[in-house]
Amino acid sequence: MTTQIQPLSVPSAIRARRSIRHYDSAPLPEDVLEELLSLTVEAPSSWNVQARSVVAVTGEAGRQGLSRATGGQPHPTEAPVTLVFVADSRAWSGDLDDIWSRGQESGAWNAQFVAGFSQASLEFHKDLEQRGLLREYAVKDAMIAATYAMLSAASLGLASSPMNGWDEAEVKKVLGIADRDELHIALLLPVGYPAETRLHPGRRPLPRHAFRDRHGYGYARPASA
Repeated sequence: MTTQIQPLSVPSAIRARRSIRHYDSAPLPEDVLEELLSLTVEAPSSWNVQARSVVAVTGEAGRQGLSRATGGQPHPTEAPVTLVFVADSRAWSGDLDDIWSRGQESGAWNAQFVAGFSQASLEFHKDLEQRGLLREYAVKDAMIAATYAMLSAASLGLASSPMNGWDEAEVKKVLGIADRDELHIALLLPVGYPAETRLHPGRRPLPRHAFRDRHGYGYARPASA
């Protein structure tokens, strides 16, 4: 990055992030957008197949199209960028040699591991296919990447707002993938500089939604801790 930004720590970004609906018209510098995308695709994925991608929609026509696809909500047109997370339920069946090669070149994997891992991945995904779960697994990967994007944006001083109400067919038209049945829209994420301030509405106490060992048993420190 060339833009001078003092990134927030992960805990600070988590606690500072709010969902923003109105954005300043200032564009994102290219180096900031590139850093945001680079951090986003660092997200883990099942079997490292990386069955997700992100489309940075910056053009006026595309942003207007996304606004229409969301029922006229304002943030896709006000934000200079909307990230659209696309899940690919057939990624596992394509050529993954570059993924296996990168793992070996980095020293993370050896040839023996790659041989067994790649075969196991193929068998795993074939089983998902038989059970009708390919889309679900790909969407999970895309949502993990979207979470990385939200926290990375907050760290870089940017606002965002995850959007879960949209017409998938219309969003796919905007992206030029209307005829790609294997591609699915997981999330829309407008990103930019905030034009409003939103206070934290609060969260329920930790034991209400965090449990130890069994669901419903509110988290508490052990007596000896």
